[in-house]
Amino acid sequence: MADGEVGGIADERFAAVREQFERNLKDGTDLGASFCVTREGETVIDLWGGWADAEHTRPWERDTIVNVYSTTKTMTALTALWLADQGKLDFDAPVAECWPEFAAEGKGGVKVSHLMSHAAGLPGWIEP
Repeated sequence: MADGEVGGIADERFAAVREQFERNLKDGTDLGASFCVTREGETVIDLWGGWADAEHTRPWERDTIVNVYSTTKTMTALTALWLADQGKLDFDAPVAECWPEFAAEGKGGVKVSHLMSHAAGLPGWIEP
């Protein structure tokens, strides 16, 4: 694989995903990226490519480490809404109802909605 090119696999059912991934790297929409999808326990897409730096000196590798910052919030919100729509998640229920250990240290009254809206009052990190 030449520097900056796309590596990995995409099941033929998802060929359009690979094509768009490659297009995004070629036209500069993305500098570098990785994307993996597991469906029913099977990895159907596992792609990486482009560059890990703006100078194009470090190719994006399968194991390139990146900060994802808040990108997981969208998927978490969509998954929570999907579960709520199926009646499997109640935003008004205490978190401890589905995760009993969470109630430790006085968190028994924290509701799912508090976590989803970042209003649970939990520290983001522990200072030494």
